[in-house]
Amino acid sequence: MADYIKGLFGGSQPEPATEDDFADFAGAPEPSPASISPVTSLADTAQGALPTGSPGTPVPYTKWYRVWERTSPSDFYAEAVILPFMIVIIALHVWGRRTNKAKADAWIAAHGPALQKEYAVVGFGGHNAPTVEDVQASGLAKSIDSKDAEKPDELLEEKSGQEYATYATGRQNVAFTDAKLTLFKRYNPATLMVEFVMSFIFDSMRPPKEKIDITTYTFDGREKDLVPAKSQEQKDAIESQAKSKSSVYDQFVWAVVHKDVMKGLRDDRYDLSLTSTKEHAKLPIWTAVMSESAEITEILLTPDLIKAIESAGDAFEYLIVTDQPLDKPQTLDDTKPRKRLSLSMRLPSGSSSDAYNPTLPMFNYFLRLPDQLASQAHFRPEVTRKVRTVREEAQKKITRVSDKEQAGERLKESEKKKKELRDNRMRGMSAEEQRKFLEKEREREGKKNEKRMSKKA
Repeated sequence: MADYIKGLFGGSQPEPATEDDFADFAGAPEPSPASISPVTSLADTAQGALPTGSPGTPVPYTKWYRVWERTSPSDFYAEAVILPFMIVIIALHVWGRRTNKAKADAWIAAHGPALQKEYAVVGFGGHNAPTVEDVQASGLAKSIDSKDAEKPDELLEEKSGQEYATYATGRQNVAFTDAKLTLFKRYNPATLMVEFVMSFIFDSMRPPKEKIDITTYTFDGREKDLVPAKSQEQKDAIESQAKSKSSVYDQFVWAVVHKDVMKGLRDDRYDLSLTSTKEHAKLPIWTAVMSESAEITEILLTPDLIKAIESAGDAFEYLIVTDQPLDKPQTLDDTKPRKRLSLSMRLPSGSSSDAYNPTLPMFNYFLRLPDQLASQAHFRPEVTRKVRTVREEAQKKITRVSDKEQAGERLKESEKKKKELRDNRMRGMSAEEQRKFLEKEREREGKKNEKRMSKKA
């Protein structure tokens, strides 16, 4: 109380107690203001910041920029092993593609003149699509008809590294002809070796071979449906020519095949399963005739054909004239006749056009075969009746199978409806009624089974 009164009248006050935590700062000097240095000139500042590597400035030593000092040949062992394999693979691929291209070019060089002689259009020419500028400048019609839009004719088109194709049309009695060259996969030796090994182990796999497959589709009196006509006059001219020189010939299947491929063809092709196989005295011993009638063979097996087959030798595989599908027909629409001719020959090992001289007679004969069929392939009624009977039997089998399938579907549908009616009826029954209903069903089933057993006995 005394200290309080002293404080009110200005008496001496007691010193405040100091904390130990701030004892270290008690003797610290007062901070002094920082001195302001004079402004330095820009020239002095620029002299202080010199670029790295400038004259007079030492550069620190480092191995990062000196590859020869921080690496050794042992660091590239993996690359040294992989790089030769890559070079070999690329070299084999380039060599294989070029070799296949050379063989394809040799084939078209040997056979192209014959195709161009027999057909009006050969290859894959046409028109390029017009650009927007061309359409705006000259209009759509003129830009399409312009000569600048025409593509150069390519007699042979590369489908893949091992497959080439060509196309021909514009010939009497022929709608169009397709040709496909199949070559070895020289650009992929590993795959080629695997295919050879697998064909040696498994009989179902056939070894790869180089061959040419040609298929010709005949008009068979359908010129007005297949030949495009820009005007009525052209359409009338096509119809009059078709009437004067008919391209229609009788339906039949006939073939001359090499015996090495005969079994595979019969297994793979439905049309050849309709024929009987026989040897012919006029043909080489390594060939056989597959025909529906001996009269068909006598008409089609001409001396020129025999000479062409003998000239081709082992390169010849088969010549087929057919109107039936390759696969077994499943519907009546599949049995409609689609007349066509097929020729298959192996390619020679050489890459020059002269290597195809032995097979050229067979190729030329095949191109003219539609004319022979249109003029000579009209047989006696007995022969045509026999051929037609075989096709009618095949159609009846398809009809019977189709009827059985439809009857089975109808039976399933009726059973489904009966089950739905039974389920709906049982839903409205009580438990006792359902038990009696099921007992009656079992009794009926038992009586049916007894009748069946008595009939079998």
